[in-house]
Amino acid sequence: MGLIASLPDIDKNEFSVFVMHEKSEKLIPLHTHQKGQLSYVEGGIAYITIDYKTYVVPARHFFWIPKGIAHVVRIGQFATVFRSLYYYTEDDHTDPFYNQMGIYPASELLIQMIKFTECWDSSHVTRADYNFDFLVALKKLLTQNVHSRPIMLPSTEDERMNGIIEYLQQHLAQPIDLKGVSSHFNMSERSFSRFFQSTLQMSFFQYLKTLRMIQAIELIVKTRTPINEIAHLVGYQNVGSFSNAFFEFTNSRPSELRNN
Repeated sequence: MGLIASLPDIDKNEFSVFVMHEKSEKLIPLHTHQKGQLSYVEGGIAYITIDYKTYVVPARHFFWIPKGIAHVVRIGQFATVFRSLYYYTEDDHTDPFYNQMGIYPASELLIQMIKFTECWDSSHVTRADYNFDFLVALKKLLTQNVHSRPIMLPSTEDERMNGIIEYLQQHLAQPIDLKGVSSHFNMSERSFSRFFQSTLQMSFFQYLKTLRMIQAIELIVKTRTPINEIAHLVGYQNVGSFSNAFFEFTNSRPSELRNN
């Protein structure tokens, strides 16, 4: 049984850990549950949408979603294994980690522990089971990842802004500046900047930089395009500046992400 079919089963036992591992490329529609969700993305990219914001989860990263938050998950590549543990929440008050959405790099220990849980796939693990303490230890280990580095793009239903976003996506490899884009849409730089900030709650330059990083992650994970060529495809003329910007967003170099 796949994750979509299993969604109604997640909350059937509030004190258990529900385990689900699935290899797929699919959209998991808007849903919510009363358990905290730990998910690890193996071999590809996942996208989480919450309240008109889409977060990017690269390979070798995990995310935590607290109970009660409605979200959509899209798995971006067929070879991606989506490993999820849905946790009881009775101890969530013990650490602030459990009450905020976050995306974190996964340590090798955590990766191996999550992969080990595949032997309990599609089942509820309760305190009566001998392996429950293993899952308790795994949950406690999560709180050591205190530095969330979410890569996020806001979205909107504003048609004018969506036209601007489409323009940026189509011209990402070209030199883009505030003056040129605002002129293209017949706006002053000041009016354009205010419109961008008020509509997306993000500056034009921050949005453009984030868009470039997301496109770079997709190209690194999904293709064998050389890193220097990817730098040019996302608008960087210098590989060094691209690598530094990439490290700022992901805490890893482009070559490290590809090797992993």
